[in-house]
Amino acid sequence: MTGRIHSIETFGTVDGPGIRLTVFFQGCPLRCLYCHNPDTWSLEGGTEMTVAEILEEYEKGEPFYRGGGITATGGEPLMQMEFLTELFTESHRRGIHTCLDTSGITFTREKKNDFDALADVCDLVMLDIKHIDDAEHKKLTSASNRNALEYLAYLAEKDKPVWIRHVTVPGITLDDEYLARLGAYIGKYKNIKALDVLPYHSMAKKKYERMGIPYPLSDTPEATREDAVRAREIIIKNMKLSR
Repeated sequence: MTGRIHSIETFGTVDGPGIRLTVFFQGCPLRCLYCHNPDTWSLEGGTEMTVAEILEEYEKGEPFYRGGGITATGGEPLMQMEFLTELFTESHRRGIHTCLDTSGITFTREKKNDFDALADVCDLVMLDIKHIDDAEHKKLTSASNRNALEYLAYLAEKDKPVWIRHVTVPGITLDDEYLARLGAYIGKYKNIKALDVLPYHSMAKKKYERMGIPYPLSDTPEATREDAVRAREIIIKNMKLSR
C-alpha cells in the first residue's frame, strides 16, 4: 500500500513531544481561510510513498527521535485512514511514539471499527479546534464543527491523550465570548493534557500568489504573541470554571 505524502520534515520540535519526524499527508476537505498549506488540499498531489520508505527516513535520525517519535499531519491525515493506520501500526511494532495532528473533521461513528483500529496504535492526538461556534466554523472552514467535537468525545471515551490546538484570528476567533465558550466546552474532558494557542500569521500569502489563489484574509491583521497569551488565559480560566 502507498500513501500520498506532501513532504517530510526531519527533527521537528513543534508537532508533539520531543524531536519528531513530521509527515505531511496530502489531501484536506477543509478550506480554512487562514490555511498555510493550500498545496496539500488535493489528494492528487504529493508523492506516493510506502510505510517502509517513510520509516527509512525515521531510521536515518533514530538516535535523535528516541524521546520523540512520528507525527502525521497535513493536509488531513484522516483522509488516508487506511495508510495512516498501517504507518502507525508498523511504528508501534518498532516502539515508535505516534502522534496524529488532525482537525477531526472526517470522524463518524459509522466508521467506529476503523477509528478503533487507529486509536489502538495512536499514542497522542493533537486536535485542532478551528472555532467553537458552528455557524462561524462553517464560515471559517466551509464545514460544520460537529464531527470534530464528536471526535473529541470519542477520544475521551477511549481515554486517549489529547492536545488542543487553536488559532487566534483577529475578528474571527480572537473574541472573548468565543474563547470563553471554547474553554467551557473542552474543560469537561479530563483527557486533555495540553493547550496550544497560536497567533494567526500571514506568511502563506506568497504561496497563494505563486499558486494563483486569492488570499482570503488579505485585510486581516496578524495576531500578536500577546494576543495568543491572553486568549489562552481566557480559555484556561473557563476550563477551570467548567470542572
